Parts: sequence; structure tokens; C-alpha cells
Amino acid sequence: MSVPAPELLAAQARALVRAQWGDATPIAAEFAGGAALVEGASGWVLLAVNPLAALGPSLVWAERRSLTTLHLLVETAAGIVARRAQLFAAAPTVWQIEGAALAPAIAASPRAILEPQPAPALTQLLLDADVEMVVEEGIVRAEVLGLEVARISHGTTTSGTPIDEPVLEVGVGHADRELTGMLHGNLPPDTQLARVIEIVRAARRVGAERHPLNQLAPERWLRAALLADPGRVGLRELHAAPPAEPRPNLRDPAIAVAVGIDNAGQTVVVACSVGIHLDLVPAAADARLALSPDARLLLVVPERDAHPVTRALADRLAHPAELIALPGDGRS
Repeated sequence: MSVPAPELLAAQARALVRAQWGDATPIAAEFAGGAALVEGASGWVLLAVNPLAALGPSLVWAERRSLTTLHLLVETAAGIVARRAQLFAAAPTVWQIEGAALAPAIAASPRAILEPQPAPALTQLLLDADVEMVVEEGIVRAEVLGLEVARISHGTTTSGTPIDEPVLEVGVGHADRELTGMLHGNLPPDTQLARVIEIVRAARRVGAERHPLNQLAPERWLRAALLADPGRVGLRELHAAPPAEPRPNLRDPAIAVAVGIDNAGQTVVVACSVGIHLDLVPAAADARLALSPDARLLLVVPERDAHPVTRALADRLAHPAELIALPGDGRS
């Protein structure tokens, strides 16, 4: 997707502000992935590129400028941005861009959690293969240390071929599932699965040489480590859960979510992240809203990623989150 030049984004932001607040005369300020304007203690941010990932950065931007009023101007996903924004104390106001005008954004309701369609034989095959089973968007996925190696497909295959019965599609990512289907489709599903599991386990292990298979989805690897030993974060049980919004793809930063029970019997939502991502807190709070709004929220990161900015955002939530830093990379 092409991104408009900064000067064009700044001009758009200024025109929108002028149309809504005719007497405002803000000055331009820098904001990556959009445009920003400031007047006194008020700020306006045009979230032009990936608005969901820009909410956290916009809050940090406003905090660093000691702004007391923040307006977010959003064209796409405004309802989701509004839903996430209202989870913060002193929440920013989110505006939907409608042509050359603005309208208050209506917060979208949390997405329904989809249950998978039954496929008992294939589900048993995955159980026998000793993989992690995760359900997201109603799809049963098999993972090895957080990396998807297979999924149960209904209705159509990855390539769009209609199917009458559920099938197991084996492979890491869309392209690999298609390739495996073409090259090894004549093999029984359990044989295909065993082959891919062996390849992934050989590369995806602590201490292995750098390889694409051990660089993908590090946050899900971290979650897999916690699922195997929830006591590391003070929980007595923990199960994988879907995020509030679908993850973009294997390569883009995301959070990995789980739900568990602590030693006091309280429900806990856990959000794992690797790297310093300012959208961690909004995305995690959104996941809690969808899964269990009154639960404790734990943000689990490797110790090197426990940045004070993340902690400050966690404290700013109306229902604050707890930041837990695990030693090393958190996987062992």
C-alpha cells in the first residue's frame, strides 16, 4: 500500500481540523505513519498508516508533549480504534474521517469468538502428534513451539479449492501449505505432518543457529513456553486464546494471547510480546475485553523489552495491566 507524502498528510490533517474546529490554528508536529498538529494543550493525530498499531504511539506522543486533550482522526478501523481508546483513562477522542469532514467514531463491539467446526478424526490425529492446538478465527491450528505447522480446513483449501469434508493442510504459512499439498499431497496426512514437525523442531529450538523457522512468531514461541510452565508467571493453568483482532501474518509483530487461572483462583488474561511494540498495551487490553473484561491482565515480555514506556501505558489503562519481564529471551 502506497503512503501519501508527509506534506500531503499534514495538509489533510489541517483541512480536517479546520473544518471541525474553525477557530483552531495548530502547528504541525512530527508523527511517524501519519500527521500531527498541536495547539496549546490540545493535539490532533491523523492515523494514516495501520491505525491499530498507531494508537499506542499516539498516546506516547501526546504524553511527551504534556497534552491534556488528544483527538485521533481515523479513516479505516475507526470503530476498533475507538473501542481500544476507551479502555484508557483520560481516553482520546476518536473521529471517523468521512470525506472532508469528521464524525464521532462509534466504538465497535468486540468480535465474537468463533468455535471450530467438528473434525474428530483430524483432531485426534493432531492430539496423537503431540502438537500445540490453538483455535483462532474458528480454525484449529497445530503449532510447534508457537509456529503453525498445520490447520484443519473446512469449505475450501488454502488455494481456494472447494472441499466437502474437512482436510488437514500441512505447512508453515500459506505458501508452504500450498507447496506441501502439491508435492506431498499423495502422502497420508499423518506422514505429511510428521515430516514438517521434524523439520520445524530441528530448527526451532533454543540455541539453534539462526534460521527462518526460529525467527518467525517469537511471541507465540514465548506463549508456548508459558503454556508448558504457567508457574513462571504465577499461574496454575494457562490455555491459548485468540486475539481480539486477527493477526496480520507470520512476519508482522503481534501479540500471543492466553487465558489462565492464578493461585488465588482469579481469571487472568496473558499477552505475550517480543520486541518493543507500543501497540502491545492497546491490543492486550482489547483481548481482555473480548475474553474476560474483569480479569487481571499480564503483559509478558523478555527482560530486554520491558521498556518504561510500555509500563507507563499499562498503568494508564482504566483497569491497569501488570508488566512481567522474563529472564533472557523468556523461552527457557
